[in-house]
Amino acid sequence: MKTLIQKVEPDVNQSFACRVYETPNFETNWHKHPEYELITILKGHGTALIGDHVCDYKVHDVFFIAGNLPHWFRKNHPQMSCSVLVVHFTEDCWGPAFLQMPEMKTIQTLLQKNNGILLQKRLKKEILPLMQELHVARGLEKLLLLIKGLQTIGTSNQYKLLTEDFHDPAVAVNPAIEKIIDYSFKHFLEPVTLEEIAEVANMTIPTFSRFFKKNIKKTYFDFIRDLRISHACKLLTSTSKPILEICYESGYKSWAHFSKQFKEVKEQTPSQFRKQFM
Repeated sequence: MKTLIQKVEPDVNQSFACRVYETPNFETNWHKHPEYELITILKGHGTALIGDHVCDYKVHDVFFIAGNLPHWFRKNHPQMSCSVLVVHFTEDCWGPAFLQMPEMKTIQTLLQKNNGILLQKRLKKEILPLMQELHVARGLEKLLLLIKGLQTIGTSNQYKLLTEDFHDPAVAVNPAIEKIIDYSFKHFLEPVTLEEIAEVANMTIPTFSRFFKKNIKKTYFDFIRDLRISHACKLLTSTSKPILEICYESGYKSWAHFSKQFKEVKEQTPSQFRKQFM
């Protein structure tokens, strides 16, 4: 799979970038960049695809995404207004020797992991105001806040690991993958056949199946399953709808099938998942 390579320019008189992106500039294609990304959601909600992981995002969520890890944030409704605060920085933005200092060991270890993580609990509460400070700071203060934030993340275990050691060999744009993901996000609540999605990609079914599995690290139907379960989780935690109704609204026609796939993804039943958020 070939991925859009996004070029990120540092802020003027800074070695890294810290910016707010709003609709329509918030919406991105499936892309990657060598810069590490620390991103918090300021407004809106939707579905994120980070490496091979599908999850929902909402206001105040904070993600840390390794350099060259492909990702895509897609809002739930076309008319929704979204905005995010994003910090982009490279591993050597401080100079080649800075991370070799003994005091930087924690940050060096954090950056060596090819992970995508979702910050949780006290860690998220610490990083959210720090990012707001970082956005308005200038000069040395801005750099020190970034170092402090990375040190805080590196010494904590209060995060959810989304993807680990995801390797994407692509270096350019392939329109097929954008079509596949875009079509899937729009139609995952409907019955989707391999014939249908292979036609979208302009491939034969065997070619499409190999293409998708090789690059997303899962089958296409596992990908659709993850989109549907993510949608069900959003309904379970944001509404009081009966679980059976949520089953049908998440693209399933069989309670047994929904229950089985929910357990496969979340390692608990839908009722247990809802109960932990009550």
